[in-house]
Amino acid sequence: TGPMSLECLGNLLRITLSAEYFEDKYLSLFIVDQSGTAWELDKAMAAQCGYTVTYNSWRNIEFRASALSCHSHLQKDVFTLTIQIKASHAPDMSNATTHLKSASCHYGPWSARELICENNYMEVSIRREVPQSIKDFIQDEPEDWTLVFPEAKAEEASIWQTVFHQPEEKRALLVSSAWSAGYGLNTTDSRVVLRVPYTAAQVQLLEDQGITFSVLRSSTFYKYQWVILMVDTAVACPVDGVDYANKTITWTVPKYVPPLYAGVTSFKDVLVEAGVDLRKLSAKEMASRKYVLLNELKTITMKIPIGAEGGYYKTSVNNGQLGVKYAINLFLEHQWEDNKWRLTKHTIIKEIETPFEQTEVAITNNLNLSARLMNVTVGTFLPDVELVSLTIEGVAVAVPETVQHGYLIHRTRYANGSKAYVMQVPLDAPSVKKEYMREDMRAYTLNVTLAFITYPSSETFVVPVIALSAVKDAVLPSAGGFCDGRNLHLIITRGNVDQNWLPFISDWHLTQEAAQKYNYVLRDNGTHLAISVPFLSPHVGYEGFHNSAIKASFHLTLKDGITLAQRRDFSVSCLFSPSELIQCLPNGTVIITAIKLVGGEDLDTALLVLRDRQCKPSLVTEKTATFKFNVNTCGTSRKSNSTTTTYENEVLYFRPGNDTPIYQLKFLCSYAVKQTADVRYESKKSPPPSVKPGLGCLTLSLKLFKEQSYSEPYQESEYPVVKYLREALYFEVELLQPKDARLDLNLDDCWATNSQSQDNLPNWHILDHGCENNKDSYRTVFHKVDYSLRVKFPQHFKRFEVRMFTFVQGTSLLQE
Repeated sequence: TGPMSLECLGNLLRITLSAEYFEDKYLSLFIVDQSGTAWELDKAMAAQCGYTVTYNSWRNIEFRASALSCHSHLQKDVFTLTIQIKASHAPDMSNATTHLKSASCHYGPWSARELICENNYMEVSIRREVPQSIKDFIQDEPEDWTLVFPEAKAEEASIWQTVFHQPEEKRALLVSSAWSAGYGLNTTDSRVVLRVPYTAAQVQLLEDQGITFSVLRSSTFYKYQWVILMVDTAVACPVDGVDYANKTITWTVPKYVPPLYAGVTSFKDVLVEAGVDLRKLSAKEMASRKYVLLNELKTITMKIPIGAEGGYYKTSVNNGQLGVKYAINLFLEHQWEDNKWRLTKHTIIKEIETPFEQTEVAITNNLNLSARLMNVTVGTFLPDVELVSLTIEGVAVAVPETVQHGYLIHRTRYANGSKAYVMQVPLDAPSVKKEYMREDMRAYTLNVTLAFITYPSSETFVVPVIALSAVKDAVLPSAGGFCDGRNLHLIITRGNVDQNWLPFISDWHLTQEAAQKYNYVLRDNGTHLAISVPFLSPHVGYEGFHNSAIKASFHLTLKDGITLAQRRDFSVSCLFSPSELIQCLPNGTVIITAIKLVGGEDLDTALLVLRDRQCKPSLVTEKTATFKFNVNTCGTSRKSNSTTTTYENEVLYFRPGNDTPIYQLKFLCSYAVKQTADVRYESKKSPPPSVKPGLGCLTLSLKLFKEQSYSEPYQESEYPVVKYLREALYFEVELLQPKDARLDLNLDDCWATNSQSQDNLPNWHILDHGCENNKDSYRTVFHKVDYSLRVKFPQHFKRFEVRMFTFVQGTSLLQE
């Protein structure tokens, strides 16, 4: 319990640091010596002094120390060690909290020779045995040692030097030089200790029975009173010998490694024990876990089923791919007797990992329709995995910040320690893609990438998550339409699936610019799409032609903005009076517009003629041809009776080389004939001409256009319009009602003020009594109005051009 716990495991001390307590903290580990000085532990010091730092299956930090470590205090088979832990949330270890732990462990009896094979070092300790005759020898002046051998210490018993035996040479190192080379040498009251990092220069790799060993052959000299004593401090540790087959780990250790048996002529096994995590297991416990321990003539073999109790699975990443490895921390203790050492104890600690095995991440999506939430579960993962961030729409977002994007993420833990991550994402979150599928179905797609890290190895991997939910909540756009005397109107009410659908007329994308080109009116406020097209328009189809009515239709298609797949078709059809096609002017001028009917797509409107084939259309579009002529021309026939005179002609279409028309449109104009009577005539002076004013309601419009072509007026959303001085302004005044061809529009006065009030002063006359203002430096210019599809009565229009000006008083601008 608490942040640290300790265990005495034979000649090793283990202190475990709780992952739960020290999680997300930076740690520094110190060893406190008997004087109270704290030494910070690093890798080199750990291997030289007999310390090991590792992690267990639950991410707890394990600190192990040899009973003969550099800072252990050994007294009567009890060794004591004190460690200090500093923990901080900051890398610079500021505001660190300090934890002190002191532990004492009993260990005994000691064997004559003890060897430890740890993960990061090899250790051999030899019992110091001094002949009785030497013990009885009395040294008069201990300090004389320094006179004979200055490099020797003056203590009663200390190591003098170590000789390393290598095939090519023997190399002697004094204690100070050996320490500088990374070796750990020490003596206690009863033992001589040599500790060797696996990376030391004098370490050799030797093979015995196919197994590779790290071997150091050495002799250590130490003084006792006036005598120099030598002990064999050879050590050997297996570095491989592990095989994986049939879902079983097989660990083989040869019993008799030559460097450890130099000079031995007879030996016998005393004890072979094994276990996991430094805990010995009985034969019954091994059997329950299906472990096998074989003590054969030349080898000791352990067999562990992969996945068996005592080991654990850990996450591994290989080239970005997620996988697992089974890990187990085995140890083996072999004791034997021989004629040289009597009893030897060899403890081997072996951390084993199986090869990488790739795994797949399960992803499930459970839709909570009532709450409109996608519940996406990712995993399971092993305890050593943590979710770090999500990539949402190309941006990496740390887990705590995902709530700002509408994401709620929580972790689910299971009884075996594994876990999964659950993402709750609203269907209406901006990062969830919505796409229309069919009928009333919409597809909601969540596309995010989860980034993970493993502890303590700090390997990273990502898991792409694409979750799809089909929901019956599609609202398709609907449409309604109507017609007035001159236009067809189609109004589309948008649904919830057509935000990216675009309006098309056949294969022609209908944009604002395209609509203005044909004098169409297109409005889109996000909820409704409205389009108005004139009756005589290139994109209006004419399906029937009768004396009483013409059926005109306008078709609009909504297409997917990305794939251009056709989504919905809408149309509006109306019956128009044939009088919309013909105008019989009082002066005998006839204006007739012929239209191309559905089914006559191959008809070229430019080749339409009247009875007199020399009379050709004055205005041609893809679907219409307009003729303007006098009733006394173009082969027009006339019939009269007592009240009317009727003029008749035909619009005809002939195929080349054929005199039989394939298109024939008859039309007529009837004029009333005035009655005659006998009257008396008397010459008198004619009175001056006069005009009697008439009474009635007139509807007028004043528009500002962008160019002299008068094709594109400014829309309401574009006001106020910004212009530079002397830049042209194009105005058009139109008589909207009544539609009487006998009326002419004339302008009398037109003036400008510096405010929206027409009565405000000062003002300036642009037109004065129908004429330009003679006092103006840049006089108003009138533009002629010709007949067109939009202009049926040119006499109902007046167009003029004014140069931009401003009001000044002296040298100052006048503003409202």
